Amino acid sequence: MHLVIDGYGGDIDKMWDEDLVRNFLYDYPDSLDMTRITEPNVLKYEAPKREDSGVSGFVIIAESHISIHTFPCKNYINIDIFSCQPFDHELALEDVKELFGLTEVKTWLLDRGLEWLDERQGLAEAQQQRTALEASGPGSHFD
Repeated sequence: MHLVIDGYGGDIDKMWDEDLVRNFLYDYPDSLDMTRITEPNVLKYEAPKREDSGVSGFVIIAESHISIHTFPCKNYINIDIFSCQPFDHELALEDVKELFGLTEVKTWLLDRGLEWLDERQGLAEAQQQRTALEASGPGSHFD
């Protein structure tokens, strides 16, 4: 499961706050029953064009990763929470909105990695979806 968040209208001071981003990346995996396996890596970037500057952070979790890229001059942030284990994506979205004071978000929830999973983890379900689509007749397709 991969939650992609584009956030707008947030608290610009929080978007510049390296400690806030670092603490979030350090603590938040536990909130989603994920296992942090590295220390967060957080950097402030001063771009040649001021509007491209911001704070970026990344933490590797046993289940995959969480990343944050802020663009305070654009009042924009993007966050990825990617895990091979299911997690409460609605809770994660609400927590991120609250933490950064976001007034608007665009989100995508992607199912990823099914092609390598064994039957216990999802391959059987993927095969059932393919069969159902093929049985639905002309005009249907499976990507």
